[in-house]
Amino acid sequence: MRYRLTFVTGVVLGYVLGTRAGRERYEQLKKSAQRFAQNPAVRNTAETAAHQGREIAGRAYHVVSDRVGDRMPDSVAQRVRTLRERSSQGAGEDDWGTSNT
Repeated sequence: MRYRLTFVTGVVLGYVLGTRAGRERYEQLKKSAQRFAQNPAVRNTAETAAHQGREIAGRAYHVVSDRVGDRMPDSVAQRVRTLRERSSQGAGEDDWGTSNT
């Protein structure tokens, strides 16, 4: 019961402080977050991380498909073949229409 009371007190306190800060403070925080997200250094870091993640996922994909081999169900094996063909053709976009660069 003590933890529940502490949680409810925290929620109420956060709500009161948030309403006192008002819309101006919300807009200020929103603008700061947008500036941060649009910073070239942040964008470059995010793109680099995404690219490295794709490379690691690709390597893991090939290792797993080589080890699993024929033990996959036919539907999964067909999907893997389709993905392999797509990656060997160098498709520039993924299923969501974003570039894989």
